[in-house]
Formats: sequence, structure tokens, C-alpha cells
Amino acid sequence: MTRIGMVSLGCPKNQVDAERMLALLKEEGYEIAYDAALSDVVIVNTCGFIQSAKEEAIETILEFCALKKEGRIKAVVVTGCLAERYRDEILHEMPEVDAVVGIGKNDELADIIRKIYAGEKVLTFGDKKDLCFDEHRILSTPPNLAYIKIAEGCNNCCSYCAIPQIRGGFRSRSFESIVNEAKSLAQRGVKEIVLIAQDTTRYGEDIYGEPRLAELLEELDNIEGLKWIRTLYMYPERITDKLIDVFAGGKRIVAYMDIPIQHCDREILRKMNRPGDESKLLQLICKIRQRVPGVILRTTLIAGFPGESEEQFNSLCEFVKKAGFDRLGCFAYSPEEGTPAAEFDGQLDDDVREHRAQLVYDEQARVMFRKNETRIGKTLEVVCEGFDRYAECFFGRSYMDAPEIDGKIFFTADEKPCAGEFVNVKITDTLDFDLLGERV
Repeated sequence: MTRIGMVSLGCPKNQVDAERMLALLKEEGYEIAYDAALSDVVIVNTCGFIQSAKEEAIETILEFCALKKEGRIKAVVVTGCLAERYRDEILHEMPEVDAVVGIGKNDELADIIRKIYAGEKVLTFGDKKDLCFDEHRILSTPPNLAYIKIAEGCNNCCSYCAIPQIRGGFRSRSFESIVNEAKSLAQRGVKEIVLIAQDTTRYGEDIYGEPRLAELLEELDNIEGLKWIRTLYMYPERITDKLIDVFAGGKRIVAYMDIPIQHCDREILRKMNRPGDESKLLQLICKIRQRVPGVILRTTLIAGFPGESEEQFNSLCEFVKKAGFDRLGCFAYSPEEGTPAAEFDGQLDDDVREHRAQLVYDEQARVMFRKNETRIGKTLEVVCEGFDRYAECFFGRSYMDAPEIDGKIFFTADEKPCAGEFVNVKITDTLDFDLLGERV
């Protein structure tokens, strides 16, 4: 029996695609190897969003090509965003690769592997709309956690972003399909679901004529067995009063809002093809905090965008202080081929962009330190994720932390919890962006 190994890089949306590919291959009789280096065929499901992600993908592909050369594996297949974006270049630059598969052909992997075994090199791409993202998949997350992709593609066309080129236009799953999957996951013991899409606040607009994220969350909130419902990637201009009310009144909807804003300067935002400005963003933040008790706000910023002046960058740092986000990520601007921003005048040097991103992180570190200090002495509900042998303590997350994105809570416990178990932890100290505590 041919053993298939999968390495999935990048975001949870890509991870869901990988889970579905594995399920289809297993149905076709292939064995799934949970260590890709011990498989016959390795599928590298790539990210191609920014330069650092592309570099990681290429390094990973080359690692497995080296194993193939040594005779330890038989074939290397490249899927995902890098495959969709660079197509012919991958086989040209890395002839050891056996197949490059676009996202519209993910469902044909079983046939593609058979062709590889028959001696063919495969380069195949379909309509991006053929990418299926229904519930049929093998979960690669811990048993208590699952991602649910509620939409694919993007129509926002931000000037710095290649996602619409790679993934196509925005398209939503049906309301019923998502709810049925959530119910099925709850029956399997999943306690936390995380809703993902390139822009979750646009969900339903294409098939129902209006956004329906609020209604979807209300329906999911009634599913017995679920404990936490988390939503990522909500665009600020589409956060309505109704959506805020749903977050404020939900039983299972965690008070965690991930709102990527990218910048606060009006001129820079217009160059990014995004609406808003500092005043509107601060008004939204204030409104959410007033109406959603205990809300945790997360954002993503870009530093060093083309033409960003010292004054505009300093305004961004001041905004970080004013907004006081609980969680924040900052990317150094990455000029991506085929995007309008890559052709803009005023491109900044790499070291300037990296330095500015670091300064934003430094500013956020001071905000986080102050916020974490206020949590000492409080008791938080924490989902245990495992045991750290080096620190000799358990670790997990509270509602304040999204998986694989935010910090951890490290804690001691006389009564040892199981992975996936929810326990109460009293916070006793801080450690950089993490918290320390003890089970009570």
C-alpha cells in the first residue's frame, strides 16, 4: 500500500485543504503516514502569500527532493498557493518535483499519484472555483479543536495582496453545510471551532445577497457540545452593530475579535485600497469594548508600505499605544509580483521595512506587558494542550488566545489534566507574552 505524507504550510485555510486531500486519498486506498519522511509520496501543501512563506515552501520542497534523491521517498507533489501562483516555474527550477497541482485539481490527487507511478510528470490546473471545502476531511488538529472554512477566495483586492490572483473570487459555503459540519464535529467531541475565511465578515454576501456572519454565529451558538466558537479575519468596515451584539450576547461565542486593519493613516490605507482612517478605527474599537464585556481585540499591521513617511510610521506607533490591542501581529511589507503595490513609487529598503516592523512589535510588547500584569491574581478557564517536559509544567490557552497565533498559559497542577480538558488556572506571573499560573 502506498503511503502518503503531507506537510501543510501557512494558514489554517490551507490546513483545511490538506485535511480534505488526505481524506480523499485514504478513501482511494492510500495509507496516511503521519511522518512525511517515512512515506512513499510526500505532498507539500504550500503557502505563497509573502516572501518569507515562499522561502519556507521552497526549502521544504527541496528537503524532500533531497530525500527522494537518497531513495528514501519515491515522489514529491507540490500543491497549494505556491503551486497555483508559480505553476511552470516550479518544475523548471526544481525538476526533481514529480507533480505541480493547482487548487482546482486537489480532488484528483489519487489519479495524479497513479500517473506519477506510471512514470509521468504532472502539471495540472483547473478552475479555482472547483476547489471544494466541504466537511469531508481528516482532522489534523487536536481532538478538542477544529477549523471550519466558511468561504474561499477574496474580492477585497488590497493593493499589496496576491490572494485574489491565487485563490480567485470570494465564494461562500452554504449556511446549512457549515451548521451541519459544526454539529458533526461537536458529536465527535470537538469543543472549540474556529471559523476562517479570507474575510469572514463578507460571508454569505455572494449567495444570499447580504453578509450573514451574525446569523451564522447565532445558529452555531445553539449547538450543544461546543464550548468555544472563535472567528478570525473580520474586516473593520463590515463589523455591524448586529454582529457586535451577537458577540456580546453569545453563550459559546468567545469575546475575541480578530480585526486586521493593516495601517491607520488615511493616505496609506487608500494606497492599500482599503477604507477607514485612525478616527474611524478608534471609534470602532471603543464601541466594541463598551458593548462586549471582556473582549480581546487582535489586529495585523503592515510596516514599511511603499511611500510610508517617517511621520506616517510614527503615527502608526502612536496608534498602537492609543488602541491598546490585546494581540497584534506586524509584517514588514513584502512586494509581491503581480500586485499593484509592487509597482508603486517609494519602495523602502528591506532593512527599513524590517526595522519598522520590529519597532511596532516593541511598542506592542509594552502594551502586552501592562495588560498581562493586570491579570496576575485572576483565575482563567484554560484548555490544556499538553505538558512541557523542559519547563516541567502544563500549557494551554484561555479564550484570549487563538491556537497557533497567540500566547500560552503555563501552569502547574497537583491533579494532572488531560489534553483537551478545561481547567481553572490562577495567574501568578508573566513571561514575555505568556502567562504563568497554577491549577485551582
